[in-house]
Amino acid sequence: MSLLPCLTIALAALVPLLAALHPPPPAAAGEDGEFLVYIGTYTGHESKGIYAYRFDARSGKLTPLGLAVEAKNPSFLAVHPNRRFLYAVNEVERDGTASAFSIDAVTGKLTLLNQAPTLGDLPCYISLDHTGRAAFIANYASGSYTVRRIGDDGTLGEVTGNYDHDGFPPSGPHADSRRQDKPHAHSFDISPDNRYVLGADLGLDKLFTYTFDPAEAGILPTDQRFVTLQQGAGPRHAAFHPNGKFVYVADELNSTVSVVAYNAADGTLSPLRKISTLPADFKGENYPAEIAVHPNGKFLYVSNRGFDTITQFDIDPESGELSPVEQVSSKGKWPRNFAIDPTGAFMFVANEKSGNVTVFRIHPKTGRLSPAGQSFHVPSPACVRFVPSR
Repeated sequence: MSLLPCLTIALAALVPLLAALHPPPPAAAGEDGEFLVYIGTYTGHESKGIYAYRFDARSGKLTPLGLAVEAKNPSFLAVHPNRRFLYAVNEVERDGTASAFSIDAVTGKLTLLNQAPTLGDLPCYISLDHTGRAAFIANYASGSYTVRRIGDDGTLGEVTGNYDHDGFPPSGPHADSRRQDKPHAHSFDISPDNRYVLGADLGLDKLFTYTFDPAEAGILPTDQRFVTLQQGAGPRHAAFHPNGKFVYVADELNSTVSVVAYNAADGTLSPLRKISTLPADFKGENYPAEIAVHPNGKFLYVSNRGFDTITQFDIDPESGELSPVEQVSSKGKWPRNFAIDPTGAFMFVANEKSGNVTVFRIHPKTGRLSPAGQSFHVPSPACVRFVPSR
C-alpha cells in the first residue's frame, strides 16, 4: 500500500480519538434566536439595578421582565461562558466592589452569589477569560487592574493579580480636566486565543499587555509591557479582530479609532494608524465610548457621546484598514454602550442621558444600521449584555 492511503487511514482512525480528547463546544444555546438581555444602569432617583428582557431575534419581539436584581451602580456587565452567571462592577467613588449573580433562565431574575472588593475606586469595567476562570477588572479612579479567580460555583474568589500604574507621570494634555492627571484604567480584555490581556489606560495614553495563565487565573506583565498611543488620545475601550491580527481602540479624548497590529505569538502591539470617528465638519464636544467588531469581522462600530451617533467602518481583514461608511443617529442622548446580539442581526444601543435603549437591525451584507422600530425606556442605561436561552 502506498504512503498516502496509509496516512489517510491513520488520520481517519485518529478523528474519533481527537474528538473525544477535544470535543467541539456544545451547540450554542439560544440557536433558536431567543436571548435574555440584561441592562446595567447608574442607580439614582429612578434606576434600582439591573433590568431584564427576553428577546426573540427571529421576530424582533422584546418582552420586559422587570428588575432582575437591585444593585448599586452596576455600570458594566460580563456573562460567564457557561451562561449560568452574570457579573457586574459596582461603580462607586471609594472601595469599589464587583458582584457575581446566578441567572434564572426561566424568569431572568438574578440572585446574588457574592460580592468582592475590586481593590480600587470607581471600577468601570469587568470581563472574563474564555474559560470563565478569571474576572478582569479596571478601576478608573485608582488607575489599577485587578484579577480574581472565579469558582466552579460562579463566585468571585481570591485575587490573583493587582497592578497599578502610579509610577507613570501624566502624559496627556488633559490634566487640567482631571482626565489625564494620573493613570485611569478604563478596560481590560482577553485576547482571542486566551493568552494575553490588554488594558487601556485613558490617563496615560497607553495600552498595557499581560500574559494570562488559565490554570492559575493569574497575569504577569509581558516583556513589552505597554505601547503609547498619540498624546491626548485617551484610550477607553478596545476590540480584538476575530482573526487575531488587529486591535481597534476607541480614543475618548480625541474622537479617533487607533488601529493597532497584534502579534499573537508574543502579545506585542504595534500602533499603525488612527482615523476620526466624526465627519470633517463636526464642531462641538464628543467622547467615543463603546467599540465592537461585528462577529463576521467585516464591520466596526463606535458610539459617539455628544454627536450621539454610531459610526460604522468597513474592515479590510488583511491590512486592518478602516473605511468610514456612515453615521447613524443613536435615537437618544449620550450612547454610552451598545451590544451586538450573538446572531449578528441586531444592535442594542444604551442612551444614558435620555434613558432609552434603541434597537437597530444590522444588514447582513453591508453592516448598515436601520432602526428596528423599538426604543424602550431604561433609566440611565450603561451596559447591554445578551445571554442565549438555555
